[in-house]
Amino acid sequence: MLLTHPDVLDAAVNGVPHTAGGEAPKAFVVAARPLDAGAPMDWVAERVAPYKKVRSVEFIAEIPKSPSGKILRRLLREAGAPTASPPR
Repeated sequence: MLLTHPDVLDAAVNGVPHTAGGEAPKAFVVAARPLDAGAPMDWVAERVAPYKKVRSVEFIAEIPKSPSGKILRRLLREAGAPTASPPR
C-alpha cells in the first residue's frame, strides 16, 4: 500500500514490539522528497483495516535487498537499517 503513495520510492513494513498488542507495523520508507512521518501513516490508514495501520515510520536511504530482490527484513529488524534524512 505504501508503494502507491506518490512520494514513496520504496518501502518495507516489519513488525516491532508493541506494549498493547505484542507487535505493531513499522514502515521503512525511501522518500522521493521530504515527507512528514504522518503523511505515509495517514495514506495507509485511509486504505486499510485499523489493525493494519502503520504505527511508526523510519526514513532510510535504501531498503536492504538480496541479489534476487527479496527484502532483507532481518536486517531491518536487527540493525534498524542505515538511516537517512528524506531527500531535500
